[in-house]
This record gives sequence, C-alpha cells and structure tokens, in this order.
Amino acid sequence: MTATAGSVSSISKGRRFALIVPSTNTSVEREFHHIRPQDSSWHTGRIMIKAAALDSADAFGLFREDLNAALPSALEIVMTANPDYIVMGMSAETFWGGVAGNAAFEQNVRELTGLDVTTGATAAAEALKAFGAKKIGIVTPYQPVGDEQVVAYFTELGFDVAGIHGLKSASATSIADETPEDIRAAFLAVDGPDVDALIQAGTNLEAIAVAAELEKELGKPVIAINLATVWHALRANGINDKIAGHGSLLERF
Repeated sequence: MTATAGSVSSISKGRRFALIVPSTNTSVEREFHHIRPQDSSWHTGRIMIKAAALDSADAFGLFREDLNAALPSALEIVMTANPDYIVMGMSAETFWGGVAGNAAFEQNVRELTGLDVTTGATAAAEALKAFGAKKIGIVTPYQPVGDEQVVAYFTELGFDVAGIHGLKSASATSIADETPEDIRAAFLAVDGPDVDALIQAGTNLEAIAVAAELEKELGKPVIAINLATVWHALRANGINDKIAGHGSLLERF
C-alpha cells in the first residue's frame, strides 16, 4: 500500500527508536519527525560536543574526540526510555576508517546497548545498492579531511565516485545554516550524464526537501542521508510503509 504525502499506510508496527545526535545538530530531529510511521517514535539522546569547530583537520579531530568520548553517556541516558533500536543521527564518524571503521563503530554501539543499530554510512550504501547505482556524486558539509574518508568508504564498497563537493562548513552548528540554494548547487556540481545517483553525507545538512525536488528534475536518485537513515532503520525493523513526499527511496523500496 502506498501512502499519500505526509501519511503512512495503516499496517505499521510501532517501534521505539533511540535517535542519537551530536548536541550541535539542529536538523536531524526536524527531518526525522516529519517521517514517522504511526505508533513509532523517535527518542533523542544528545552527544555532548564541546569543540564544535570544523574549519581544519585538527578541529575535525577534536570534534571526533568529543563525540567518541561522550557517546557512551548519550547512549546510557537514552536507554532509560527502553528503546527497541538505535539510530545514529550523525554520519562523519561512521565513514571514518572505511568499511572496517563503520563495522567497529556499529559493534561498539551494540556492545554498549545490547541493541542493533543503523548508521549513516551503512544506510547510504544500502540506499545506493537499492537503486543499483554504480557511479555516484557526493555532497558533504565537510572539509577535505572528511571528504577523503567518505570517498574512501564508497570506493572500498565498489562505487565509482565521479566527484565530491564539500561545502566546508566552519563548525558543526553552522552546517545547518547552509542554504537550500547552496545544497542544490553542490548536488549539481557533482552530477553528470554518466552519474547514476547523487548522495549526501552530514546529518546536520538539511537536504531531504532539496534532494526530493531535484531528483524529479534530474530523473535519477538524489539521496539525502537523513532519508536513507530513516529508510534503513524502518526496513530493518519490519516497517515497510511506502511513505510519499520525501523522495523515491521511501516510495519505492
């Protein structure tokens, strides 16, 4: 059954999702709460970030240190809500270290919580595979140090990366200030006639609406990472609602 825009079919089985985000992130909850099958819910655990700057490789390193140090506490607190599943509303760290790095991150979360988890890196890859994409263009809010990790991850999985455009946001909070026009321009900068699909990383970059509009215009998949993450988490929990109005990923697969 296909739902109308902003609605879902009546066959959902409700689940309680723990949604883990950096404390600097202001986009994930807004986008996720627009896409919620009935009887399911998002429960936020915030990772304390003290060093929000991302304007250099060193700053990016400090941000990652903060995130990894504070992650166990965020998980401990959100587990008091007795969630069924963990969803990572952050993506940079999940791309770090390639496929093995993402697998290690997932395993750490499982060991800390006893629950399974969806990460942005896994969700993005599975979304591209669902469309059968081979050659891709990538958009991020990152500096080159972050872009390198994203390219390495997708390349390791066998994707041909045609190009990547990093918006070089100065801080973790300012990622959310990137305009729809800038996000659209970034997608177009990595598109081409031989590119099968466009994918975006960086969960504080609010890109679902831009991507959904652009994929209609281009006639190819344009996948925002927050949409891919929602899709992967729902499908991993047996929630197969076809949710319209946010892009073809949730409408088709």
